[in-house]
Amino acid sequence: MLNRATGLSSQPVISAILVDDEKLASEELAYQLREFPDIEIVATASNGLEAVKLIEDLEPDLVFLDVQMPGLDGMGVIRKLRERKIPLPHFVMATAYDQYAVEAFRWEALDYVLKPVEKDRLAVAVERARKSISDRVKNAQPEPPPPKPSLQRTKLLIKNNQRNFIVDAQDVVYATIDDGLITVVATTMEGQSNYRTIEELQSNLDPDMFWRVHRSYLVNIHRIKEVIPWFKSSFQLRMDDKKQTEIPVSRVQTKRLRALLKL
Repeated sequence: MLNRATGLSSQPVISAILVDDEKLASEELAYQLREFPDIEIVATASNGLEAVKLIEDLEPDLVFLDVQMPGLDGMGVIRKLRERKIPLPHFVMATAYDQYAVEAFRWEALDYVLKPVEKDRLAVAVERARKSISDRVKNAQPEPPPPKPSLQRTKLLIKNNQRNFIVDAQDVVYATIDDGLITVVATTMEGQSNYRTIEELQSNLDPDMFWRVHRSYLVNIHRIKEVIPWFKSSFQLRMDDKKQTEIPVSRVQTKRLRALLKL
């Protein structure tokens, strides 16, 4: 949950994503949510695949998720997030048909509303979200610091065009994982790593140099070129690689970023 006040309410801000393939339905829901000053809509998605990417990058507290969408539907979004082991936000499922209610709750949806969404029913869903999100924050355990590696590697092997290259760890700008494949980006080249997980890679590197800013990214703090404010309460890092890659900082790591860089 984002720890800032709206100025209009004592409630902490709840970051939300709206997912609906019907633009008018999404706009109508966004309009209705203006009545709740503690709900901040940080993004909208028009399909399931876009929703998965936004949820992974933005880590919202709450997602209003359309059940019926072409391609990857609402249930498929939740299934995909679980397969990729992405922590789930709270979901309020929305559809014009009530026969999906049982399946929605089977997938642990927080609530289920019928479209067009009535104002009073939306208020019930928002209040339920407030309570569940508050309870989750209270019960959350602090993230343990990364373990100090017994042997810090100063060299890394990178595979590129079927060749194996050795790079200095200090020249690594960042590493990222997608579908189980780790890509390492260094100052002069990039390629794939033999490590199976970001955690495994991180455990072999100097923790004072490499920082897990997001579940999918490990960055070299000495290769951060710019800190970019993002959605008012979070940040992206522009890295010092050839592409000037912008990497999201997860909400749980934002506090460390502020302390590290005196933001």
